[in-house]
Amino acid sequence: MKHLIPISLLLCSCLTYAQTRPVIERPGIPQPDQTLLYAQRDTCDLLLDFYTAAPGAGPCADTLRKPVIVHVFGGAFVSGVRNHPDDRVWFRRLADAGYHVAAIDYRLGLKGKTFRVSPSGLTILREAIQAAVDDLFAATNYLIDHAAELGIDPNRIIVSGSSAGAMTALQAEWEIVNSMPDAQVLPAWFNYGGVMAFSGAIFSMEGNIRFPQKPCPILLLHGTADRIVPYKSIGLPGIQFAGSNALAKKLESAGCNLQIYRFRDLGHEISISMAHLFPEEIRFLEDNVVKGIYRPMDTLLSDEGIPDHGWRKYSALDLYRMK
Repeated sequence: MKHLIPISLLLCSCLTYAQTRPVIERPGIPQPDQTLLYAQRDTCDLLLDFYTAAPGAGPCADTLRKPVIVHVFGGAFVSGVRNHPDDRVWFRRLADAGYHVAAIDYRLGLKGKTFRVSPSGLTILREAIQAAVDDLFAATNYLIDHAAELGIDPNRIIVSGSSAGAMTALQAEWEIVNSMPDAQVLPAWFNYGGVMAFSGAIFSMEGNIRFPQKPCPILLLHGTADRIVPYKSIGLPGIQFAGSNALAKKLESAGCNLQIYRFRDLGHEISISMAHLFPEEIRFLEDNVVKGIYRPMDTLLSDEGIPDHGWRKYSALDLYRMK
């Protein structure tokens, strides 16, 4: 049982530190154009904030139906909100560039849960991730069903996620590509137009992660020193928790139209750096997704423009002791 400790401590690190951003309203913060109920669960109603693409902007300026970016917030499956003020500035910037944005709620499956060093603790994590993926699929179906009235191109539904949200986005695409039962709620013809993952990973209790079919275009952005959502991979018999470095190798082998940005010596700061990385995002969206250009990229860089919160110094053990 002692071999489960590294992962269990990692979970505690996610609970205690990742994505803890104060929600501070400020004058002039953009508001969504509408808020829609996309699903009802036993425990809550799930809403999405919709930001309408600016007319005449972006690579789809002359079309009636625009791409939509579905954003899944971070917060370790414990906390977080769809309408954080910092994110709303970014959402409006994406809308001004010609993309609809749908920022969604999802169930926080780890909220109020206690972890123990046991296989049951990993099962709790897997269930929390799956609840978030199921809600993402429900939001996706809602957008497909309402594509005409919202002006959405259903073939260009892109998922973006931060930290836990990035895990959700990548997990969803992995389930689609592997034809897993939970993905069967989506139309048979459907796949996402792209995925943008800020400090993401995939968690498998079904053996090694594999991509038997070519995934959609994917943008991975990750700090090489991230130990909250691991940049590399943690593995046990039958279990794999693969971060961006490990996933890139698998995605490349599957022929994915992949771009990965590896931020030297940065930790989990990348998970909240969406606004700073806007040029890289737009390049990926316009070329890899909208134009369908095969434009793979693997870049290791240092970026002093990203605020360094010192998150790389937090090991899982340090954060576990802080809890």
